[in-house]
Amino acid sequence: MQVRAAVMRAGDGPFTLEQLELEEPRGDEVLVRMVATGMCHTDLLSRELPPEFFGGPQVYGHEGSGVVEAVGDSVTKVAPGDHVVLSFNHCGSCKACDQGKLPYCLRFGEFNMSGGRPDGSKAFVDDSGDAVGSHFFGQSSFASHSVVAETSVVKIDPSYDLARMGPLGCGIQTGAGAILNTLDVQAGSSVVITGAGALGLSAVMAAKVAGAEIIIAVDRHANRLELASKYGATHTISGAPAEITAGIHEATGGGADYAFDTTGNAAVVRASFEGLNNLGTIGLAGVGFGDATFDFISLIGGRTITGVMEGDSTPDEFIPRLAKLNADGEFPFDELITTFPLDQINDAEAASADGSVIKPVLLF
Repeated sequence: MQVRAAVMRAGDGPFTLEQLELEEPRGDEVLVRMVATGMCHTDLLSRELPPEFFGGPQVYGHEGSGVVEAVGDSVTKVAPGDHVVLSFNHCGSCKACDQGKLPYCLRFGEFNMSGGRPDGSKAFVDDSGDAVGSHFFGQSSFASHSVVAETSVVKIDPSYDLARMGPLGCGIQTGAGAILNTLDVQAGSSVVITGAGALGLSAVMAAKVAGAEIIIAVDRHANRLELASKYGATHTISGAPAEITAGIHEATGGGADYAFDTTGNAAVVRASFEGLNNLGTIGLAGVGFGDATFDFISLIGGRTITGVMEGDSTPDEFIPRLAKLNADGEFPFDELITTFPLDQINDAEAASADGSVIKPVLLF
């Protein structure tokens, strides 16, 4: 079938709107008509890498939501007409998957970021007959229709508004999951969240859901700290690293129980780490390039550093939970969304980059 898709043809070039030919779903795949898809920093990582790392023309997008139109012969999870949110893919058979640690699949790159299916095939063909990268995070949702890995599909209640469900597949799931799953923030505890973008504000909302007593948001921008206060932050900090650490200790009376970083900034990570008490844990989800250094004395004091992928979630369980919390008014992530039609995808990227939009979502 012919589909309309946003294609990135160069790592430093714009998205171009093109007509592509899409294969029929294979036995373990699902054809999804997209309704909406979030735009996330991960869709734009090629902007930060040297040109030689760009893998060729690709349809990105990994926060889709839509309606199932057809399923492969072996698919049992969903049926045509089902409403779905799309999330990351995983192999289902490695040591991590066997332990239920799906975001840490030992073949994660192969199943999510290889530019096609794990066998190397691609589902899109352009009007010159050349293959175009597909199956980004199992889905490549910057397209009006896509064939999606069954393992990337999560069925949701059809009463939910699909136009706002897409971001649950990655960014919102990661921010909320870091608090509710990875760190398992306890009621009455204290938590620091560095960076008040979509990821951080989702974490702030989740910390409120968890019942944290002290929720500290850290950001450079006053307007984002105002949003953090609106969604549950009890304290806000803006300043140099030393001021961040001091502010955390002052707010908590001796150090925070948990911290979650979304910035990828080594100095900010170090500042929030030093703001923990001796039993504190920091989770890192920000994508930074370079090194973060810690002295041995601080490392042997009992504090823990852990990475966070996809909020340590099992999407089939966690995404419906977040959707229900949203429907109940306890997790208003949809208020962070600004929508754009697909043909304004480059404007959406620019608005995200300059900070004027918290969470861009493309509508089809």
